[in-house]
Amino acid sequence: MAETWKLTAHAPKSRVEKALLAHDEIEEWNPELVIAGRELSPGKPQQWILEAWLPRRPLKADREAVLGLFKGRKPSLKAETLPDTDWVSESQKGVEPIRAGRFHVRTPEHDADTFPGITDFLIPASQAFGTGQHTTTAACLRLLDEMKRRGLAPRNIADIGTGTGLLAFAALDLWPGALMTASDIDPVCAGVVEENAALNGVRMGSGHGAVTMVVAAGMDDPLLQARAPYDLLIANILAGPLVELAQDFAGTVSAGGSVLLAGLLDTQETEVRRACFRAGFRLAARLQVNEWPVLWLRRRAAR
Repeated sequence: MAETWKLTAHAPKSRVEKALLAHDEIEEWNPELVIAGRELSPGKPQQWILEAWLPRRPLKADREAVLGLFKGRKPSLKAETLPDTDWVSESQKGVEPIRAGRFHVRTPEHDADTFPGITDFLIPASQAFGTGQHTTTAACLRLLDEMKRRGLAPRNIADIGTGTGLLAFAALDLWPGALMTASDIDPVCAGVVEENAALNGVRMGSGHGAVTMVVAAGMDDPLLQARAPYDLLIANILAGPLVELAQDFAGTVSAGGSVLLAGLLDTQETEVRRACFRAGFRLAARLQVNEWPVLWLRRRAAR
């Protein structure tokens, strides 16, 4: 096996999480450079590290790409060689399982949770965003569970910016008879979602109870438009796109339908809510973990 190199940056949890979100927005990211973030140790939950694996010695451009994920002051970057290492598998080590509502999400290195009433998802680390480790993804799982508890019963669901497919899988677990459409702007995600669906026994296809995957920017896709209106639309992306897409969401969500929005910071919440208010949505509930709010909004019924 080829020699592997690792770049490591230490930073507070919030800065690493923001760096991971920044990475998710870069379409031209070098696929050789595999990125992951995790806490430094169980006793230091707010101290995280960002790691980047390469199948060769890192170049100046690789170092600049990793440091460019951090806004403001740049952390120090350590490089080390890891001979005979599968860097993709290595990126999964130290990624602890998470429990969010009725969901347990893990990588292959960890055992399934077989406790009654718990749905276990196996999501390997990959190039796609949304393994459940980021605060926004875990919070979305919790709020989806809360929607179910409150009696929400959507029959037509869309997951925009699906990444690994995890939130689409969770929604289908909660509402197994629903029509599910998942989309992402990154073509890599199409294969990732199919692989993860196979690992978790989720059916891919065009009918109810199956996931239909499309590659699209926002709502700009004929199938996404044809399948509207949606009873529930999930978008765990970033604040900027959420603001830009608010009117598009309103045009594809049924009167009284719900949207679940995440990927924004608390400092960006006012702007996102203002755009959604203008588009005809009203806040139904919110969940905040650290500086990451997740919003459940409902479109006003037609008068």
